[in-house]
Parts: sequence; structure tokens; C-alpha cells
Amino acid sequence: MVFVLDKKKRPLMPCSEKRARLLLQRGRAVVHCMHPFTIRLKDRVLEESVVQPLRLKIDPGAKTTGIAVMDESDPVCGKVIFLAEIKHKDGIKEAMKTRRDVRRSRRHRKTRYRKARFQNRNPEKCIACGRNARHKSDYCSICHENRNFVDNGFRKKRLPPSLEARVNQTINAVKKLMKLLPVTAISTEHVKFDTQLMQNPEIEGIEYQRGELFGYEVREYLLEKWGRKCAYCGEEGVPLEIEHIIPKSRGGTDRVSNLTLACHECNQKKGNLTAEEFGYPEIQEQAKKPLKDAAIMNATRWKLYRRLKELGLPVECATGARTKKQRIEHGLPKAHYYDACCVGITPGKLVFKTEYVSIWTAIGRGTRRMCNPDKYGFPKGHRTARKLYFGFQTGDIVKAIVPKGKYRGTWVGRVVVRTSGYFDLKDNYGKRICQGISYKTCCLIQRADGWQYDKCQRKEVLAHSSSQ
Repeated sequence: MVFVLDKKKRPLMPCSEKRARLLLQRGRAVVHCMHPFTIRLKDRVLEESVVQPLRLKIDPGAKTTGIAVMDESDPVCGKVIFLAEIKHKDGIKEAMKTRRDVRRSRRHRKTRYRKARFQNRNPEKCIACGRNARHKSDYCSICHENRNFVDNGFRKKRLPPSLEARVNQTINAVKKLMKLLPVTAISTEHVKFDTQLMQNPEIEGIEYQRGELFGYEVREYLLEKWGRKCAYCGEEGVPLEIEHIIPKSRGGTDRVSNLTLACHECNQKKGNLTAEEFGYPEIQEQAKKPLKDAAIMNATRWKLYRRLKELGLPVECATGARTKKQRIEHGLPKAHYYDACCVGITPGKLVFKTEYVSIWTAIGRGTRRMCNPDKYGFPKGHRTARKLYFGFQTGDIVKAIVPKGKYRGTWVGRVVVRTSGYFDLKDNYGKRICQGISYKTCCLIQRADGWQYDKCQRKEVLAHSSSQ
């Protein structure tokens, strides 16, 4: 699948690789961007084209976010034209800790005194009115004087840098796709809808726990916590049953901390023994560990929703239980991009028009650190404020034609610039493929934009859905 723009750089419906090749050969189009590959038509504008309504579906994740773009022109059969996974950047928390340690070490060194700066702080917000709160308080001065001690839902808008980066990367990818595809609506996995009350207005009491989605939320939590395998024998790919670590006959409860997953054989063999009596004392310890990824999603879901609403498109929200239910009904394997296909209202039949999944990895735009320390923390070199050397900067995708020497041939990769004019080339995995080549042999393909673009083949569909 190839993205298509009109002569005014407005998005049109994508086309196949074959049609894009013919348009380029006949001179009707030019290459607009290499990654992701996009062409621009010379003789067509948006008003002369037929554009179908496209819905962008998002399955947010702590480490990987799934994205799918679906054609909504047919309410019975949904056509999936684009699949992608966003790999979020890691190591942000560790980098912040390193910077914090370096700054704190100044207190024990004989260096110049740096006056404290308080105007660049981001203060807490008053939970009653939303103004800046007093120091070490949940309320502002005005609310304290008026004794307006109520909680109106105002919270501090700031997120930790590692969580803020995940939201920014998701919004960045959505904006990029909105420039390449005529997206008219967005669906995201966020809130829980009372679907049982909508279907049965007389439902009440414990009947809420016995609806169509009964068991999906708890089971999904346990699948993530125990790695989608039997907690005792470690077998994968078999039907798993919810099992009590301390049996109810021995005083155990139905609390989630007392639940685990086991295959049928282990569940029957364990009987009414505790996990420690059964020979697995570490199961009880692991059951008490919190889910870091779940905490990340709880902290970022509202911020992501507000940022999506600011894009100006209608945003639909859905629950994770509904997503899993529809994925199972369509016979799709577990994958982030398949989960994105089933977010929100999904047609009864899915047709996949693409066989590949785009992998967008957030790699950042470099670092601000001007001092390069050694492994002991002592400075060994300093960077200059200059970033561009001989027309190239680190991270640019270039094509190098080396006429002679050890690296004779044609190479394509990301460049690492040097002041001497002799650069290195690295592949997408960070491995050096070419070293010490002249800048005169390099030809720029695309500027660095903080993303790394890969592609892989999607998993085979189990049943129900079709591929064309």
C-alpha cells in the first residue's frame, strides 16, 4: 500500500504498489517521501477525486500501540487498508535519573553556586477551581480563604516525562497519518460503556456480572500478569483456566490477587492444595507484584483522550473487553494491530487489503547533553552546539556510493556525522555497516524525523475474516 497526495499535498485514497509504479513511470506522479513511501500526483486535486470515509483505530499500549485504518463506506464489510505498530521509546526514566544524579552531585563539589530558579516549575493545580495550588496543598489560596474544600475533578495536567513521551508519540503518529490519509473519525480503547443496560433496560443487581462480557476483564488482567501461559508448568497455546492460589475450601477468596491461570491438567492435579503445598512458593510472591504497564495506561488514558479531541475529529471510545470479544468473534490472533481493528464498532466481516504491518519505532532526535562522560562519570569530551555538518546531520537516511576501498559499493543507512567529513553508516538495528566514508559519496534520501520505519508480514487470520 502506497500513500497518495494530490498536487496541493492533500491526502487521497492510497493505491497499490503496482499502480504507484505505473504512475511514476508515466510521469503522472513524483516521489513525495521515502519513509513512509508516498507519491504526489501532478494532474489531480482533491475535488476531482472520490474519497471514502476512513476511521483511524488506536489500541494504546505501554510499550507498543496498535493502529489500523478502516474503510467505513460499507457498514457490513470493513476494509482494513493500513496496519501499524508504534514502538514507544524506552530509557527515558533512566536518562532522567542520570541527569538528576549529576545535578545533585554539584552540592558536594567545589563549583560555582547556581541560584535556584522557581519560575520554570510546573505547579500543582487546585482540585476545586483549577488554579495554581499552594505549596504542599491540594487547594489554592482563594479556596483556602473561602473554605471551598470540594473536589470538582481538577487535577494537575502534567505527566512524568516517560508517560508524556508515550502520549506525544501516539499523537505524532496520528497527525502523520492524517496528513497521508483522508481520516474522518478516530476510535480509541479508553472507557467502559454500559452495553448491558442498552440491550436490557431492566437489568439490575448481580445480573450486571453475568452479561455478554462476563469474565473478559478479569481474564484479560490475568493473561497479562501471568504471561499468557500456565503458571505451574509454563505451557503455552492451550486453554487456560482461572485457578485459586489458596483454594476457597481452605479460606481463599475471589480477589484478583488470589487468582492465577493454569492448564486443565495442573488445575486438576493441584486440587485443594495451596500453591506452596503444590511445590510453587514463588507463585504467591509473584501474585503480589503490581502491573507496571497497567499503571501506565491508567495514568495516560485521559491525557491521550483530550489530545485526540483537540485534533478536531469525532472520537469514539471503547472498552478492552469489547475489543477482545470482537477479536475472538472475528478469529484474529493476538496482536496489537489486530486489537486495533476491533476497537469500537466493528463490522461483522473484515477484509484485509494489506499483507504487511508498518513498524514505527520512536528513536528520538538525539540528546541535549553537551558533556560526554566516561563510565565513571568524569567528562571526556564536549559537544558543540552545531548539528549540521556538510549538509548532513546524525540520523539522516542517505545513500552512499563508495568507488573504492574496503567499503566499495552502494550502501543505504542512517549517517553518523563527524567534523572531519568522514561519516559512518548504520542499519536499522544500530549496527555499523560502513565506516569512515567521505561526505562527497553520500546522497540524502530523507531527513531524520525521530522515527525508524520497518515493515513485517502480518500474522495469518485464523477464521471468519478474509484477505483480498
